[in-house]
Amino acid sequence: MLSFIVVYLWRKKLKNLSFRPDSLILDMDGTLWDNVHTYVLAWNAAFEQLGYPVIVTRERLMGLMGKEISQLLNILMPNLSIKDQDILFDNIVVQYNKLVATMEANVYPGVLDGLNKLHSKYKLLLLSNCEEGGLVNFMNYTKTTSLFIDYMEHGQNNMPKSHNLNLLKKRNNLENPVYIGDTEGDSRESALAGVPFIFVTYGFGDTDKYDLQFNSFEELTDYFMHL
Repeated sequence: MLSFIVVYLWRKKLKNLSFRPDSLILDMDGTLWDNVHTYVLAWNAAFEQLGYPVIVTRERLMGLMGKEISQLLNILMPNLSIKDQDILFDNIVVQYNKLVATMEANVYPGVLDGLNKLHSKYKLLLLSNCEEGGLVNFMNYTKTTSLFIDYMEHGQNNMPKSHNLNLLKKRNNLENPVYIGDTEGDSRESALAGVPFIFVTYGFGDTDKYDLQFNSFEELTDYFMHL
């Protein structure tokens, strides 16, 4: 009886989600894990390697999470030429990859169990504004590669999420996907792609434009498993 009441109340929270999804496309940073500590180490190592008198903090980087790489670089290093920005980011990726083997990322509570449950009912995909290889590192770290049918990283084609959402939708024959993320940018790009947006409130950003919101990954999992 309690389960029925909970599902009923969740259904009452729906705004525009008037169908049952066939697929869930998930953001990575702020949605599935918090790996900002490792990113900060990589950025600062690259700054030092290239001789830039800059130190980035966790708080500073957290406020920029979810942005495309070029936008992030323009904010942090606006006076660098595009060529020098490219050199800097290539170095950041090198430094990050050096840390992958020993990093200790914070995978959010309920994510691993939830992904395994959701995999039994939905097609699962990943979409992030990270560098090429970032999602692969996540899947390897969490041992979840087999749970996802496809993924797309900004670093693969330097296109916005709206473009890559439609790319994933087309090449996987998705009829009713939703995108799950944690920032205003995720919400905006979902709208541009015509894909309903599911907002998780525990991440790095905030928005009031969503079709459905959840305060934990456990709550999200329970809802979609009962849908």
